Amino acid sequence: MATNPPNRKTNVMLWILQVLLAALFMFAGVMKFVMPIEEMTKQIALPGWFLHFIGAAEILGAIGLILPGILRIRVGLTPLAAAGLAIITVGATWITLAGGQGAMAIIPLVVALLSAFVAYSRWQMSSRVPVN
Repeated sequence: MATNPPNRKTNVMLWILQVLLAALFMFAGVMKFVMPIEEMTKQIALPGWFLHFIGAAEILGAIGLILPGILRIRVGLTPLAAAGLAIITVGATWITLAGGQGAMAIIPLVVALLSAFVAYSRWQMSSRVPVN
């Protein structure tokens, strides 16, 4: 059974999306370590240690979106990183809604959907690549 190789346009679009998402999550993750905890907990009613945990997960997820594909090592980690980031942003959407900011919840919701799209698409592509 022969499988079709990934469409070049789709692959380029996914790379662009992955780089943009990685930049977004790297920025968000680093900011959770740079900003004072008191300042962050004014905006988000979560413990400081949990915000640091989320920041570390965002940084690692951003790395996981890019590094496996560039190095061509363990490319199956990219869909896992994207899925993890989608879960984080679904949580951010829920927290934003719970804070009474319905219109602002659209932003993390869109990021969650884009991350889920990358996860699904990269998983589909990695499952079609023959192992030598």
